[in-house]
Amino acid sequence: MKKQIKWTLAAIAAASVSFASFAQEETANNGESVGYTALALGLATPVQLPWGFNWDVFGLDFNVFYADANKAYGADLAFGATQTRGDVRGLDLAGLFNLNRADVYGAKIALLNWTEGNTYGLGVDVVGISTDFDGIALDVLGGWTKRNFNGLAVSGLGNFAGKDLWGWQAALGANYADTVHGVQASLVFNMTHSLKGAQIGLVNFAQECPGGFQIGLVNFIMDNVVPVFPILNFYLGF
Repeated sequence: MKKQIKWTLAAIAAASVSFASFAQEETANNGESVGYTALALGLATPVQLPWGFNWDVFGLDFNVFYADANKAYGADLAFGATQTRGDVRGLDLAGLFNLNRADVYGAKIALLNWTEGNTYGLGVDVVGISTDFDGIALDVLGGWTKRNFNGLAVSGLGNFAGKDLWGWQAALGANYADTVHGVQASLVFNMTHSLKGAQIGLVNFAQECPGGFQIGLVNFIMDNVVPVFPILNFYLGF
């Protein structure tokens, strides 16, 4: 019995050393896939089967604390955090955060969703960050899209789109998009450079309004004949 325990401990120690050396080797692999697997299970990548980083997982990737994969097609799950370097197609679910270096096609759910690529599908979180977003974003605090947002964005504090909004921004706090093709609705403040749709809120601001209107207590259209007008405002065109 004692010999079995000693052999077991020795095997665990040897495996730990192998995991550590393999992790260092694969970290220097610049994110290139080392192979693919239908199942990746473990405590925290690289301590998993199959061990190491940069696997393409076509099926289930589940690590208790931290799941790290190259591509994840299927379900990528962890109670702590997940990271992917390639595309995610399916479900990305974590207790704390999901970090995606490429695109996400499907659903991502966590306290923080950070996608350096584009999101196509559903995002549910406290804070959501993406380059482009096509779909539905439900953010408890706020959502930030570097470029274009297409779809429905709902948040508590605010929504931000660096370029075009095609669809609807709804927030208790504030909304911003450089160009609005759709609707901004908030209890406090809506802001855009170019309004080609509608703003509904306590205070609405547009630098220009080629086509659309504002409904609110105070409405600003800065290139209008009368820049500030209460209740209902639109571009007069002369």
